[in-house]
Amino acid sequence: MVISSNLGFPRIGAKRELKKAVESYWKGNLSEAELQAEAKNLRKIHWHMQKDAGIDLIPSNDFSFYDHVLDTIALVGAVPERYDAPEGPVSLETYFAMARGQQTSEKDVTAMEMTKWFDTNYHFIVPELSSKTSFKLSSNKIVDEFVEAKELGIDTKPVLLGPVSFLLLAKSHEDGFDALSLLSKLLPVYTEVLKKLEAVGANWVQIDEPCLVLDQNADAITAYKDAYASLSKASSIKILLATYFDDMRENSAVAFGLPVAAVHIDLVRAPGQLDNALSQISGETILSLGVIDGRNIWRADLDQALASVEKAIAKLGSDRVIVGPSCSLLHSPVDLDSETELDEELTSWLAFAKQKLSEISAVANAGNGAKDEAFFANAQAAIQSKASSARVHNKAVKERTANITEDMKSRNSDYAIRAEIQRPILNLPLLPTTTIGSFPQTAEVRATRAKFRTGEISAQEYEKFLQEETVRTIRIQEELGLDVLVHGEYERTDMVEYFGEKLSGFAFTKFGWVQSYGSRCVKPPIIFGDVSRPEAMTVKWAEFSQANTKKHMKGMLTGPVTILQWSFVRNDQPESETCKQIGLAIRDEVVDLETAGIKIIQIDEAALREGLPLRRDNWAHYLDWSIEAFRVSASGVGDETQIHTHMCYSDFNDIISHIAKMDADVITIETSRSQMELLDAFVEFKYPNEIGPGVYDIHSPRVPSKQEMVNLLHKALEVLKPEQLWVNPDCGLKTRGWPEVKEALKLMTSAAQQVREELENKRAA
Repeated sequence: MVISSNLGFPRIGAKRELKKAVESYWKGNLSEAELQAEAKNLRKIHWHMQKDAGIDLIPSNDFSFYDHVLDTIALVGAVPERYDAPEGPVSLETYFAMARGQQTSEKDVTAMEMTKWFDTNYHFIVPELSSKTSFKLSSNKIVDEFVEAKELGIDTKPVLLGPVSFLLLAKSHEDGFDALSLLSKLLPVYTEVLKKLEAVGANWVQIDEPCLVLDQNADAITAYKDAYASLSKASSIKILLATYFDDMRENSAVAFGLPVAAVHIDLVRAPGQLDNALSQISGETILSLGVIDGRNIWRADLDQALASVEKAIAKLGSDRVIVGPSCSLLHSPVDLDSETELDEELTSWLAFAKQKLSEISAVANAGNGAKDEAFFANAQAAIQSKASSARVHNKAVKERTANITEDMKSRNSDYAIRAEIQRPILNLPLLPTTTIGSFPQTAEVRATRAKFRTGEISAQEYEKFLQEETVRTIRIQEELGLDVLVHGEYERTDMVEYFGEKLSGFAFTKFGWVQSYGSRCVKPPIIFGDVSRPEAMTVKWAEFSQANTKKHMKGMLTGPVTILQWSFVRNDQPESETCKQIGLAIRDEVVDLETAGIKIIQIDEAALREGLPLRRDNWAHYLDWSIEAFRVSASGVGDETQIHTHMCYSDFNDIISHIAKMDADVITIETSRSQMELLDAFVEFKYPNEIGPGVYDIHSPRVPSKQEMVNLLHKALEVLKPEQLWVNPDCGLKTRGWPEVKEALKLMTSAAQQVREELENKRAA
């Protein structure tokens, strides 16, 4: 019979229970035992939810306190030396130190680098490896959680990041080192894991090898063959090799030639790979079909999903077909049933993780001849309702997008001319200092916002509070000596949600949270229709803030690509079309900010690199339309207005020439965790405009020393001219606390001043 499978479930809980517990633990308000108890309860809830939905292969070890790649680092004992990890299992203290850094009177260590998980907004901790790295089994988590589920009467399928993908995702600062050279050292740990799982009764294990959808060289192909030739002999456990996010293409021959029990393919992102899979699969290998979208929230076209399943059954037989989601449901909110405030029509179009489980089971049952006709008919009616709804389509918006001209995509003058015009107007010092946008959203800010939303305080009282917080933040920045200020964004809950609330074509959930990194959760808006800007979104706060300081105040906007990437996007038209619509809406806001007297406007495009297709031959098309959307948003102003953009936690060295085509006057980027490694691109490519490489990591509570930041600025000056260099943190400061923010910014401005003086003395000499 066809069986149903899930690749992973959201860890955070329907009401972000895990986030709250972890952050309480970090603050010392929850013991480790209490944290573990909360985690155990969440796992129990999620396992039962999947069992009740009729899922046959339920995952375990998909739970994580921070990140599943970090869990794998702990599993194989690949703890960098600076953490002084004791012998034996990796402790929770060491685990969180790797993720967040650690700063006490006895210890001061930086966090490990963090970057985006393929083309998602989920971030993973990057393994740090070298030729000296050794591996040993240093965590029993994967076994413990299997046993934990078994004691609840639930047989699970443990999930494990594959050894080859683990090595390919790693980084090293050792010249000439190839992480794949460590495979022979790593495989014994994986072998030990499989044997331990077999000993406690596991029948299946899911080993994720997502790098199989990337362009792979000959060494990687050999590594896959060697790895699974070894692991297949380790135990009698059936291995489900999971790929997702794209088409394996030429790598499919490798995958289907491996000695594994089953191979999973993503038929949502790459529906065309089914025919190739059916032609290459052989022997008794089972084909797992990812027919339910694990990354978006629209109800599935069950008829289309079933057609793929029936096609596979016709070729392979029902015993060799598994039905599942395209990828882990980690990227979906937990439960649509919690959304009692959404209107009935919109709700009928949606499916969150819990609802996707029912879709998976329904398709599997239908493949077995037990089709729930009413369930299928209801799904089809929802799809037709969405396609014909008047709230989705706006003729005026479509016409405006179709009429974008070439002039609308470019500034009036080249950067060199603009810079000469801007310099006397802005009158900034060498190495100007600024921040990226947000300042701490304290408990008081969140509590006051909650009071306003529940009606405990009036709109006037809430606005007065926001004004007071904004002015206080302006004064703090002035006292710290920052050159270009921001207003702190206290009126905003999230850099995408805030704008979505003011644009047409968006809808919002109350509990639609997904994990971004660690305890950081975001609630993506839903773009269901054509997008336009009914009225100004930020001008009032920009004007208020600028009136309260003599220094320049940045207008703060989120760019079209980031709004697109960090939303659940409509699936009835190309993303490029939706992005252009958003670009026009942001353009209107940029023009209004300039009219209001704002001289510096930042349009954040943190997600531009994130959206890059996984295969290089698809890059050009994406980069063309995404950069065009940014240029449309930024090019409505005069030469005297300075446009900034910001990108974080993405390695864009390989697309730096395209980043230059954005033609922002200033770009700020994350570089501190990678020790300015992202600036390597500027050695070969002479970036023409100005750049602010982040000098300290805001995703860690650790406060860096002044000398650390001075050293990073020295590194930046090895590849940038002083006139190009800005000084700023890696990202916004929303999630940090005021004491650490004040201290870090004080040291940052002092570091900038020291390097300024060094440059001035050098010039004088």
